[in-house]
Amino acid sequence: MSTSSADQLLARLLDRDCTLWPPTSVAPNRLGWIDSPIWMKERADELTTWASTVVASKVLLLGMGGSSLGPLVLAGRDGRGGKFASGVRSLIVADTTDPSTIGSLDFDDTIVIISSKSGSTLETEVLFDFALDRVGDPEQFVIVTDANSPLAQRGAELGVSRVFENPSDIGGRFSLFSYFGMVPAALLGYDVSSFCAAAIATDLGAAAALGEGLGIAVGGGQDKLFITSHPDVPRFGLWAEQLIAESTGKDGTGCIPVPTKSATSSADRFVLSLPFDDAADLAQAFFGLEVAIAICGSVLGVDPFNEPNVTESKERTLDRLSGSSTSEIPTIELDAVNDWLKATLGQGSYLTVQAYVPFEQERDLEELRDQLAARYRPIAVTAGFGPRYLHSTGQLHKGGPASIVALQVIGERVSSLPIPGRSFDFNTLLAAQADGDYDALVARNRTVARVVVSDVASLLRIVMGSSPWR
Repeated sequence: MSTSSADQLLARLLDRDCTLWPPTSVAPNRLGWIDSPIWMKERADELTTWASTVVASKVLLLGMGGSSLGPLVLAGRDGRGGKFASGVRSLIVADTTDPSTIGSLDFDDTIVIISSKSGSTLETEVLFDFALDRVGDPEQFVIVTDANSPLAQRGAELGVSRVFENPSDIGGRFSLFSYFGMVPAALLGYDVSSFCAAAIATDLGAAAALGEGLGIAVGGGQDKLFITSHPDVPRFGLWAEQLIAESTGKDGTGCIPVPTKSATSSADRFVLSLPFDDAADLAQAFFGLEVAIAICGSVLGVDPFNEPNVTESKERTLDRLSGSSTSEIPTIELDAVNDWLKATLGQGSYLTVQAYVPFEQERDLEELRDQLAARYRPIAVTAGFGPRYLHSTGQLHKGGPASIVALQVIGERVSSLPIPGRSFDFNTLLAAQADGDYDALVARNRTVARVVVSDVASLLRIVMGSSPWR
């Protein structure tokens, strides 16, 4: 790898040279993110002034994928921006259809952000319907979406308090420095102007070198990128995971991101550890990684801006909801999970735990990932909530390397939670999403098994009681 070649790739990126990627790339309509820090900085004062007029003490963001994971990071470990913001409000991100999580949401003294690039994402639509039914007053809502989207039109018809329309040439996972990221940031008390200025000052040469290095490493079989967590931004890895997995995981290749507290050494991996001393570090980590992954896609010969297999799971979910697909999905017994893993995992494979459970089990899920990584070392292990991962690593699972081993963890059903105006409830939707993704994995000959649990803790006890793999 030479610095000069990375510089050349960077120059072509900044010149909007779409020949960096395959001829079928959607890049001509997805490069607005390159200038988004500049675009957003020009609107920072107006955005900050608007945020200062909001009287609610809490922010609730309803969205999926790129609309939600950036704000989740910005909320910090305390939900108020940590050391990066003034903490004038708290932020909760509800990017799920789990009925227990949705049913427990508190709408009192809350401004609700409905966030969707397309304005037609099923999960966001039903979350909006549910929230509007609970709240009643449209003026308690703010919408962030692309210009002229169905969601923008609906917001105008309802009379929500504000509709922020984003440029349509900024893709969801590259949208942090646009209204999708900066509306929540302003409400948290971030200095949006300074945050964008820091991004503009990012060392793009270093970012380009990282991107080229990642692409070369993946091409050489070193395809696991361990992203170590930082106590001030414990969920940065979730945002990075989406950006990397959804951008590179296609056409049978991809960089496999592994957010973790600590990395283990192996020939198939390397580690990314970023400083977060202040808000400028955070801004430059966001923007630098966006540049790096765009260039990594070029080196790998894939389109980093499309997500073909995400659509596949959406379609299979609709098949399940409509009843056109009804095949029964087999399960394994809880106490047979370790035997299945020992028989299935092999050199070069990676394990992903796909948990369709309430967010309140997050710590147990993190601990489960850590225990699996320890017991099945050196296998790389990731874990994510469903349906969140469907808009994130789900692209990698189906379009990336066939070395995936997927364990679907399905929580036992809770009381029904209706969705206003729909013939199905949240339980039914969550089940259809899990079933649809299982169908998609099987159709692509991926290795997958399903286990039904009372909670993640019950599976954690089984794993902790097992002997090390080797």
